Amino acid sequence: MGADRRGDGLPLSPGVPPALQQTHHPAGRPSMTRPSPPSLLVLHGVRLLGLADNAAIAERAGVGHEETIDILHDAEQHGWVQYNSFAGLEGWSLTEEGRIENERQLADERSSADPGDAIVAVYRDFLPINARFVRACTDWQVKPTSEDRLAPNDHTDPAWDARILDELAALSAALTPLIERLAGVLTRFAGCDARFDAALRRAQVGQNGWVDRTDIDSCHRVWFQLHEDLVATLGIDRRTEY
Repeated sequence: MGADRRGDGLPLSPGVPPALQQTHHPAGRPSMTRPSPPSLLVLHGVRLLGLADNAAIAERAGVGHEETIDILHDAEQHGWVQYNSFAGLEGWSLTEEGRIENERQLADERSSADPGDAIVAVYRDFLPINARFVRACTDWQVKPTSEDRLAPNDHTDPAWDARILDELAALSAALTPLIERLAGVLTRFAGCDARFDAALRRAQVGQNGWVDRTDIDSCHRVWFQLHEDLVATLGIDRRTEY
């Protein structure tokens, strides 16, 4: 991307470190943004993915493949990650010590990058649309009948599916300004809305799995990872979230 190392289409100002660059929003008001160190991005990527191989973690973290492997091996030496095989799947996952370390790193980062609690404000605005998203996913998977209120949606009712896709499109539009606000504080949040929209466009042309499959970058997986990122960044226990 040449001089545009942030990837937002705006050139970096000469002589100003990337960590202190400003992100410009459509409203014209600049705000400071902070890139996360590769060690945090990789460990956090393992958390968000759950169980993943080197390539998936590198892609999710936005860190080079070889550097990702070095960071994973170092984290393994510290007892933060472990390589597991389970039910035909294998990859890296966080240990309990790794989860604690990840949360420590996130808390340290937020304390300096977000003194005004902008992420807390975004999280509060996220909760109502998260409830709508959960309902939309349930409706995508379940279509009650007179005989079975938990009957699976067989996607043979175009009007039913169209209504849900319209709701997901509305949620996509609502998500974009939240991601802009988050990325104005921490660069690692950037692009989440674009990933959601890309999955939604596939679903809108009949590729139904792009709504809720967990093995591709579907709407559900993107949303789940964003939710997990928010609660991890804020130190919230999801079991007591509501």
